[in-house]
Amino acid sequence: MDITMCAEVFLKEQTKLFDEPVAETVEEAEEFLEDVFAQEFDSLEDIREYWKEEGVDVEGMSIEDIEESLEVFKLPNGKFLVVEA
Repeated sequence: MDITMCAEVFLKEQTKLFDEPVAETVEEAEEFLEDVFAQEFDSLEDIREYWKEEGVDVEGMSIEDIEESLEVFKLPNGKFLVVEA
């Protein structure tokens, strides 16, 4: 996982998940993502499988629903960051 790229995306888009910013710098964002065990996935289908294994009810969720989930951040490299808060 390219933690710096993930941190930059999260820093810019964190208010979609949180009412107030949880990080103000890339370094703080990196630390936050490590603390919450954020994960990078190759595809939305991989996220669906991961959530299913974790007991999340994904029945009836379309790929678009998964992509629009507050916890999912699209990365510039085409992968996805999942931040479970």
